[in-house]
Amino acid sequence: MKKRIVPFIVGSLLLSLSTEANPLHSKAANFLEESSRAFTQVADKAMPATVFIKVQIAQQTPDMLTPFDFYGDDIFRKFFGQPFQQPPQQQPQPQTAGGSGFLIGSDGYIVTNYHVVKDASQITVVLNDDREFAATVKGTDPRTDLALLKIEETNLPYLTFGDSDTLKVGEWVVAIGNPFGLEATLTVGVVSAKGRQDVGIASYEDFIQTDAAINPGNSGGPLLDLEGNVIGINTAIFSRSGGYMGIGLAIPSRMARHVIDQLVHDGNVRRAYLGIVLQPVDKDLAEALTMDKQEGILISEVVKDSPAAKAGLVNGDIILQYNDKPIKNVTKFRNDIAMMIPGSEIKLRILRNNKQMTIVATLGTQTEGEAISAELIQKIGLQLENLSPEIAAKLGLPSDVEGIVISKVKPGSPAANAGLRPNFLITGIGTSMNNQKKVRNVTDLEDGLNELSDKKHIILLVRHSNYQRYYTIRINS
Repeated sequence: MKKRIVPFIVGSLLLSLSTEANPLHSKAANFLEESSRAFTQVADKAMPATVFIKVQIAQQTPDMLTPFDFYGDDIFRKFFGQPFQQPPQQQPQPQTAGGSGFLIGSDGYIVTNYHVVKDASQITVVLNDDREFAATVKGTDPRTDLALLKIEETNLPYLTFGDSDTLKVGEWVVAIGNPFGLEATLTVGVVSAKGRQDVGIASYEDFIQTDAAINPGNSGGPLLDLEGNVIGINTAIFSRSGGYMGIGLAIPSRMARHVIDQLVHDGNVRRAYLGIVLQPVDKDLAEALTMDKQEGILISEVVKDSPAAKAGLVNGDIILQYNDKPIKNVTKFRNDIAMMIPGSEIKLRILRNNKQMTIVATLGTQTEGEAISAELIQKIGLQLENLSPEIAAKLGLPSDVEGIVISKVKPGSPAANAGLRPNFLITGIGTSMNNQKKVRNVTDLEDGLNELSDKKHIILLVRHSNYQRYYTIRINS
């Protein structure tokens, strides 16, 4: 009897809720209508200012592939015999690609992702009204994956940046772009998370995560709040299929606006520089340093003659706060320093010998070499720490050993493919067997990386389990 009564009761409730006279139905209908109007208003405002970017890539000679390029030779020979004969060499063919962007001024300035236009020999912008314009690149910032384009036209619709810092997880957001070349496509979702870092897409990462459907071709398009303000630039997706799987990443507007404003006015980006190498304070390190609680980030090295050195910071200092804000993690601190103005002051609350003190440092300007070496370390997939006595004791290393410790290796990275693993100790670097440099700290490694120029490989001398061997890492394709 119970099995028949339950569906009858549920069915009756659903029937009563579906009647026009029911107040719950009326409230639900009103909510849906209001939501629909909000999305429609965003579309009316943002779609005219969102553009399709067609990119022609410099001519390349196509690589001719056979089934043996994808599968084991032995298996396929069993079915196909000897490898196929290569067809005659073809003439180089131009390649085309597409992405999205949006206007930020009536005078034709357009924001998109750097990866959309980085190899372009020709860029065409298609407006929402189907007008096409040749575009020029006015500035790029590979470290945040942003680019600024310009078309020669006026009186254009445009969007304004909102404040991504005020976003909360669960808020509605709208993504507009051109997935798979389908122009002017709108999708809706929520903010799934904020502050996604260390995903290996760009040097400076602080992504907004959303479940609004983002697919190939959406890159560079706007992520908007319900007021139609740009609170992010759609950049990447996590996917096993190449298509939408519910996780999209967008550069927050706070970071994007800082970069774009500089590209508009100067054509390049200047970043502040403090000159310290940092590592997290984990539970073991906090206990070893007899700290009352696990907090802050540890300065494992102060670069000689850097702003940090001039301010009086020393190895072993623990930064607890900066400009009266608590430290969240190393990556967040590094990002925030980079977004400050060179020449400005930063107030640091530090812990030294279990005593707190305040130090004020005047920030310098990050040089190209410092940026390149940091990017290269990230590109090959390594996170590094200077070798402290505590870490040496934990790893069972002799007291006279020098080097830097690999704390993390990104899965699938060049470093992982080369066989490097966490807790390995890098003791040297070379661009050839006859050109080697001793690595005693992260700065030594960065100095060696800066000398690589256009080399395709680096050679690292690495110690593990009382043995040393050379590891070769390919850094350019």
